Amino acid sequence: MGRLNNFVIISILLITLLGGAILGAVAGAGAAVFITQRQLRQAVDSAVSQALPVSTVAQQTPESTSLPLPTAVPATPSDQVTEPVRGTTSGIDVPTVVAKVSPAVVTVINRLSTGINSSDATGSGSGAIISPDGYVITNHHVIEGYSEIEVVMFDGSTRRATVVGDDPLMDLALLKIEGAVPGYLTLGNSDALRQGETVIAIGSPLGEFKNSVTVGVVSALHRSLSADVPEDLIQTDAAINSGNSGGPLLNMKGEIVGINTLVYRDQGMGTARIEGLGFAVPSNIARRVSEQIIATGEVQYPFLGITYGMINADIAIQNDLQVQQGAFVTSVSDGYPAANAGIRAGDVIVAIDGIRLGEQASLRGVLLQFKPNDIVKVNVLRGTDELEFEITLALRPRE
Repeated sequence: MGRLNNFVIISILLITLLGGAILGAVAGAGAAVFITQRQLRQAVDSAVSQALPVSTVAQQTPESTSLPLPTAVPATPSDQVTEPVRGTTSGIDVPTVVAKVSPAVVTVINRLSTGINSSDATGSGSGAIISPDGYVITNHHVIEGYSEIEVVMFDGSTRRATVVGDDPLMDLALLKIEGAVPGYLTLGNSDALRQGETVIAIGSPLGEFKNSVTVGVVSALHRSLSADVPEDLIQTDAAINSGNSGGPLLNMKGEIVGINTLVYRDQGMGTARIEGLGFAVPSNIARRVSEQIIATGEVQYPFLGITYGMINADIAIQNDLQVQQGAFVTSVSDGYPAANAGIRAGDVIVAIDGIRLGEQASLRGVLLQFKPNDIVKVNVLRGTDELEFEITLALRPRE
């Protein structure tokens, strides 16, 4: 009987000790979970409190420059981005950009001069308001041969526009409308563009589908197509059609990085279907042209007096050239600086004032950095000899 009592007592003690151990383990685990959760909440709260505010589309950056006029899009309560938008590295999505910039995109109606006192024929294109004073940038070919110019605003109202000046060489024109404007766009820094960057094209294809939006990427930079079109173009696969000419190509900040100017079609290119080959004049060129037109009413270009082609593989092979970059001179005009200095057809211009010509620097693009009457050093390859000429640049005659 005594042994039985001892066994019962020992069993009770063991059960008590085991239960206490289990309860202690549970309590300890619960405490650990509680402490971990509290630490996680503190970390999240700290990260949220340190998050940067979301920027507005119109915010200026060190990479953005502008005309000598205020160019930030006027901020209003409706313009403010109040919560993050997912989907892009800049924190702004395409619909947000489009909603902000659309009021500053217009349709340009050209009432063509078809005879004395006649302006029945019309053409159309697109444009963008780039200042609070009502300056509108578009393509030269949109307003070419005009008798009257009208601008259709975002709300469908129309205004008479005057042509301030144009630049056939770079296919740009500057218009002016009177009265208050619903918004205006910043000319961004096209030199900061990267291949593959998302871009937005807005315009009025066929003159009917006003403020249509297409989205693509920067397919390539510094494209030179032929002697009779602008050089140093931005290539994009954003859809561009007739009527989009003169409309803005925008980055994800809502800045103009290009003015849409042309698109390759299927004609004359064989049987393969061509898609996604649109081109835009860089905004940095558009800015220089606009500033000159505002200041003087015209654009003055320096002039060498040659015809040429930027060297590519085909030109190098056809002409048995020993270089892969430069400007191949095909003819020289008598009485102009190149001829006076001794440059000949067949020469290859490889540098202007130390700036080497190539894929990133076309001859026309480099010359735009100078003015008529500037004296420059021109390095030329003739056969295997490199020659240097000192040339005073002339004023390019208007075509």
